[in-house]
Amino acid sequence: MNITQVPSPNFDDRTLPISLLILHYTGMQSGKAALERMCDSEAKVSAHYMVEEDGHVFQLVDEDKRAWHAGVSEWQGESNINSNSIGIEIVNGGHDWPRVDGSLPPFPDVQINAVIALSKDIMKRHSNLTVLGHSDIAPTRKIDPGEHFPWAGLAAAGLGYWPNVSGKDRRILFEPGTRDRGVAILQSGLAHIGYGARVTGVLDEASVKIIEAFQRRYRPDQIDGVVDIHTMEIVKALSESIPNPAEFRPI
Repeated sequence: MNITQVPSPNFDDRTLPISLLILHYTGMQSGKAALERMCDSEAKVSAHYMVEEDGHVFQLVDEDKRAWHAGVSEWQGESNINSNSIGIEIVNGGHDWPRVDGSLPPFPDVQINAVIALSKDIMKRHSNLTVLGHSDIAPTRKIDPGEHFPWAGLAAAGLGYWPNVSGKDRRILFEPGTRDRGVAILQSGLAHIGYGARVTGVLDEASVKIIEAFQRRYRPDQIDGVVDIHTMEIVKALSESIPNPAEFRPI
């Protein structure tokens, strides 16, 4: 793989073994602007790699170092995500730079193919990585790489999991503010998958944000933070795909 080295000063030493691969969109007007920002010592932000729209790959930080891309985040109870992850920035304006008609800018096939190739190359050096989006680890702050990112295509290429849920029953079970045992079951399932959900039995604001992040990735056609039957079924399918799943039964 042809990779251009553009060293960033924004890194330090790891304190944890690598277990996650985090995908972001740049959310800036151009790849050039994003590259300049990640190489600016005053910005104090970086990633290990950046993938341009034409598929060109840049490396900013060595994989054995801790790049500064995750921010305040959590996955499977770990909050030092910068230290246990490799970050890939994907050039895309996202929600900050939509197209003239207001739609989100697409990810070109050549770019996604490069992301897949890069991710698989990384996995040759670091086995058993979990592939996540920035919104998965920071649902109250981030929405990238966005509902327009082709997660199903990445799963088909062997990166991540896409739940096999045939039904699309959108009947609402719980709305924000609801207190119910079923909410606790849902929170338990999300926490088991890895999300930073707290099992309180109350569909509070933090839980709604996690559900929105979950829907953004696995049910992108309707992101509302509402717990419907379809969302519960997807959580159940994902929870059961993980070894030794926690007790999770649909309502």
